[in-house]
Amino acid sequence: MMSKVAVIAIGGNSLIKSKEQIGLYDQLATVKETCKHIAEMVAKGWNVAVTHGNGPQVGFLIRRAELAVEELPMIPLEFAGADTQGCIGYMIQQSLMNEFRARGINKKAVTVVTQVVVDQNDPAFQNPSKPIGSFMSEAEAKRHAKEDGWVVIEDSGRGWRRVVASPEPQRIVEIEAIKELLGEGYVVICVGGGGIPVVDKGDKLEGVAAVIDKDYASSLLASEIKADSLIISTAVDKVAINFGKPDQKDLDRMTVAEAEAYLAQGQFPDGSMGPKIKAIIRYLKDGGSRGIITSPAAVVAALEGKTGTHVVP
Repeated sequence: MMSKVAVIAIGGNSLIKSKEQIGLYDQLATVKETCKHIAEMVAKGWNVAVTHGNGPQVGFLIRRAELAVEELPMIPLEFAGADTQGCIGYMIQQSLMNEFRARGINKKAVTVVTQVVVDQNDPAFQNPSKPIGSFMSEAEAKRHAKEDGWVVIEDSGRGWRRVVASPEPQRIVEIEAIKELLGEGYVVICVGGGGIPVVDKGDKLEGVAAVIDKDYASSLLASEIKADSLIISTAVDKVAINFGKPDQKDLDRMTVAEAEAYLAQGQFPDGSMGPKIKAIIRYLKDGGSRGIITSPAAVVAALEGKTGTHVVP
């Protein structure tokens, strides 16, 4: 019998403390801090699947490729996703295993490079909206559009950028392996960056240039493994309504109906808290029991009901 299971989603931006601290050793130091809190969850009896964002890391990788384009070929987006899953997974699994060793916990962590099936007819492919990579001049952008088939847009007067589709996650290809590893007691790092987007062509899987929202993919994972809690970690301890205004109010608890009402009022914009709230609503409507949004340092206290915003059916 598996003990209680939690999915914890870590943001890719949260691995970077400042614009000056973007190196891999800087990111590793930040991961070590987060992993102390995850190890504490494990010490308290939780089986854990860890998911993570990878937006900034994919951006860095593509920028390196752009700078080296005279000598080396560009990195296709789905390969950049796979690269960052491996790299961030390595940082998390090593940090967790060192933490377990220091605490005398007999546990291991493993990374599963994860593919997530998307529908090739998803409307998102007709309307690419997710900016990736660095800013370019108009001439450079149009050259990429012509030579590489990129969709490019002018981004708020800051320059030109490539945009890609953000389709809905349909199915996690490696789900059975993830379930087996969790059942064996491993902490599983998976669905990194929302998973590598692939389309199922019947006789084969094929990678596509797209970005899956990592919170939506984490929600799908939580439903598939029947997790007891879905925790989405972010920069704040609690979600607030009227954010940044004099009447800002932190929320301890809300039902799905209340969360949907706040979404309809525009309290949780798409660029910030919206996807996190929507992801938790999906998980709860699919039979989940509790969603929590809180900061990495508050995760254990939130699981004990002492902080965080708790969303319930």
